[in-house]
Amino acid sequence: MAARKRRHDAYGLAVTLLAASGCMIGPDYARPPAPTAGRWIEAEHAALRTESADTPRWWEVFGDPVLGRLVAIAHAENLTLRAAGLRVLQAQARRGVAIGGLFPQTQQLSGSYTRTRLSLNNQPVLDRDLDSFQAGFDAAWEIDLWGRFRRAIEAADAELLAAVADYDDMLVSLVAEVATTYVQIRVLDERIALARANVGVQRDSLEIATVRFEAGGTSELDVQQARTLLADTEASIPQIEIQRRQAEDSLCVLLGRPPGDLADLLGTSSGIPAAPVAIAVGIPANLLRRRPDVERAERQVAAQSARIGVAKADLLPRFQLIGSVGLSAEDAANFFEGHSFESFGGPRFDWPILNYGRITNAIRVEDATFQELAATYANTVLRAQQEVEDAVAGYLRGAEQVAYLTRGVAAANRAVDLSLIQYREGAADYTTVLTSQQSKLREDDSLTTSRGSVTLSAIALYKALGGGWELRDGADFVPKDVQQEMRARTWWGGMLDSEAQADDVKAAGAGTEGDTRPGFLRWRRWWPTW
Repeated sequence: MAARKRRHDAYGLAVTLLAASGCMIGPDYARPPAPTAGRWIEAEHAALRTESADTPRWWEVFGDPVLGRLVAIAHAENLTLRAAGLRVLQAQARRGVAIGGLFPQTQQLSGSYTRTRLSLNNQPVLDRDLDSFQAGFDAAWEIDLWGRFRRAIEAADAELLAAVADYDDMLVSLVAEVATTYVQIRVLDERIALARANVGVQRDSLEIATVRFEAGGTSELDVQQARTLLADTEASIPQIEIQRRQAEDSLCVLLGRPPGDLADLLGTSSGIPAAPVAIAVGIPANLLRRRPDVERAERQVAAQSARIGVAKADLLPRFQLIGSVGLSAEDAANFFEGHSFESFGGPRFDWPILNYGRITNAIRVEDATFQELAATYANTVLRAQQEVEDAVAGYLRGAEQVAYLTRGVAAANRAVDLSLIQYREGAADYTTVLTSQQSKLREDDSLTTSRGSVTLSAIALYKALGGGWELRDGADFVPKDVQQEMRARTWWGGMLDSEAQADDVKAAGAGTEGDTRPGFLRWRRWWPTW
């Protein structure tokens, strides 16, 4: 087994050394510049820490085990994420196709038998019927003198890494969306509970107004005003329940299941998860490493840079080694005799010198596309910084708003108590009670919504910082049951194994910017998982 592996490695090294003997036409990739701020606008705020923003399982800072279970289920079952994982397999297979270009491009085994009857009018012969037996092996190998195939492999490497980054970006978005939807459900639960508590207070007020009216201490207007406020508050509850049902349905889809009751997963409400008092945000330059969408945009630029080289190689001649060996005979009995052997071989070159105008314009298309993707990459970096700054503002200012509203709710509760006492004693009219209860309802709802907004801003900040994709470490891009279905339909070899996928991704990254080893020392990245 070890000897066979050594022969396998030696063959691959020999092939690659031969392929790598020529030059590499086209630009060598370098990461395009992107505008990056030196620091965050509010970096000095006490709630922000400038140390590394690496928080792989950031949802755990909320201390809610239900949220942790939901994230685990979504990671395993979400269908959008599964589709992204399958796109990684597609890119992995396309990389194998590109690597195959380094080997003889034509390898064809053929065979035929024909029987021909000649016309006596054109060629009078005694034997009008002729048999022909043919079998042979044809091969053609284009030598990669100009690096056309190696540039194509570079593009496939970058596309594989871009597909992985797309999967990671989908995972970051999925985790954040699950957390966001869960927090929204908890906020709605609390709003419903507060609305029902206010209904109880307003019923007590209605009862007091009714007793005073029946005793002749006030007019019927107080009773009707109390009933109106109570009806309005009761009417707000179904609307909130509609929003909760819709949020729960959205959560079901994120979990990869049909809309249904999630009471078994959500359990009883444990309140709104509290945002952490401080969050590590690092520095803006870290986004180039942390954010999968930035990585995906940068890898797309790298792939396009390699395609420029592929297009430029068409300007130069292509050199091939062609050959054929076979057997040919008119009689099957003589087919395997030595005299039936035939062969030919030699070099060949093709040079489309009259197509320079078309080829040059094709190169221009690739170059302009490269520049477009470079601009898209720079814009992605800008938007990533904007998302962080927006989330920071929501997190910090939201916390200040919660502090103000907390004091406002305490004052509103006290105002309701005082207004009822004064109304019961006849020292105030019902308008005072009505105003205080309306204010309490508004303040309660605003505080609950603001508390949820702070937590949602914290989630948005963790997402903007690119946290959560680390969940895929050591995991399959595609679940085992899907792998079994695919294996039953197609031979995949070892490509579906997580270790093989990790090896291919590592090999694809071996030629990225920063790897200064000579090409012949990186030959293993040209060996696909077959």
